[in-house]
Amino acid sequence: MNFLYLKSLHIIFVVTWFAGLFYIVRLFVYHSEAAGKTEPERSILMNHFKKAEKPLWYGITWPSAIGTYVFGFWMTYVMYGWSIPSWLWLKIAFIFALTLYHLQCGIMFRRYQKGEIKYSGFKLRLWNEVATILLVSIVFIVVLKDLSNWIWGLVGLVIFSLLLLIAIKVYKKVRENATPTEKRN
Repeated sequence: MNFLYLKSLHIIFVVTWFAGLFYIVRLFVYHSEAAGKTEPERSILMNHFKKAEKPLWYGITWPSAIGTYVFGFWMTYVMYGWSIPSWLWLKIAFIFALTLYHLQCGIMFRRYQKGEIKYSGFKLRLWNEVATILLVSIVFIVVLKDLSNWIWGLVGLVIFSLLLLIAIKVYKKVRENATPTEKRN
């Protein structure tokens, strides 16, 4: 198979994997917030989010993760054989972290399907940003392919993470101060 086809398929599956992870956690946020509603709105929303989460998890997120791995390893073997460069080992470490994130989302998914609401909307919004941090890290590793500047990369990652945290806290304050009409919109 032509290398560019492998690369294209790998990128497509990476994009859809991240889309699935971002959206499933966003659904968890809404699912969690629906638990605080009064009946019958609560039951209607909870059932809706259960139904929306299931095809996303099994139809997009899992197949995309598998496709990412298949085409990523295939592409790596075609490019490097068994002589994997150091920058790629770092990327693989972040992919491993992303896989752990994915598996934790799976645990959360199963709990939400059973109606077990364990996390607040705020905690889930924070959790959603872990995928963002992993995405930014992986993209910079792949594009720069340079381990000599790992300290600057780490500093940038910490600053980026802090800015995300500040943005989430500001958003939370804005939502808390919003009128009921503004919250619905």
